[in-house]
Amino acid sequence: MELSPDLLKRLVAVQEHEITGHHTYKRIAGMMPVGQNRRVIEQMATAELGHYQTWKRYTRRDIAPNRLRVWLFALVARVLGFTFAIKLLEQGEERAQLSYAEIARSLSEAAAIRAEEEEHEEQLLGMLDEERLRYVGSVVLGLNDALVELTGALAGLTLAFQNTQLIALSGLITGISASVSMGASEYLSTRSEQTEKNPLRAAVYTGLTYILTVAFLILPYLLLDNYLVCLAIALATAVAIIAVFNYYVAVAWGESFRRRFLEMAGVSLGVAAFSFVIGYLIRRWLGVDI
Repeated sequence: MELSPDLLKRLVAVQEHEITGHHTYKRIAGMMPVGQNRRVIEQMATAELGHYQTWKRYTRRDIAPNRLRVWLFALVARVLGFTFAIKLLEQGEERAQLSYAEIARSLSEAAAIRAEEEEHEEQLLGMLDEERLRYVGSVVLGLNDALVELTGALAGLTLAFQNTQLIALSGLITGISASVSMGASEYLSTRSEQTEKNPLRAAVYTGLTYILTVAFLILPYLLLDNYLVCLAIALATAVAIIAVFNYYVAVAWGESFRRRFLEMAGVSLGVAAFSFVIGYLIRRWLGVDI
């Protein structure tokens, strides 16, 4: 079959996409211990290689993978987990739909291949079971409470004390005490639920997430003297943490980033604004001057 230059160009691009996916899945699988997750990802790598071979019959070319892309996704898998890396890679597959649609106008086989690929990949993705995602609920608990409670506390303390050292001291005491309390509560809650989660591990995820969030929010007050600038940086840090975490959850769980982000950011900033006003009013009412 004689291919037009435009069709050949599209097929070569799709072929490169498939061989890059093959090497990416193979690299990620090689980083994992023997088990179900590794077998699933190896199946995905084999499927991508099969698609590559299909397009090679038309292009009659050997295409090299994008080595940088393979390396980047392997790094993401190592740092943020294989489920997140694969779901992120699959988003690229969705963006390739337009190329398949254009190719299908000339090659009817393209539509069938794409439908088969989507069905197969959906089944395989449903088989993945990553430990860290089972504990996302514990991380959400620690993150939510730390952001809501501490942004509110810092806003109130900022107007009440107007002294960065006192604010940092009070915030650290509050944050550390709350992180231990939250960890203990998550331990008891997980133990009573009798789920597959390990209660101690769930408690560690919750407490550690809480204390790390506290550290990021308190840091400006330890480095700077202007309490209003410190509060602005702390609130901006809170929004950044919310954005990064919710993007991770949105990709890994396939949920809406916009809805989760707006809800969580709205609650945290709303509580901070309310506490800011309360701190000012209490300071005026008590006539405290520190």
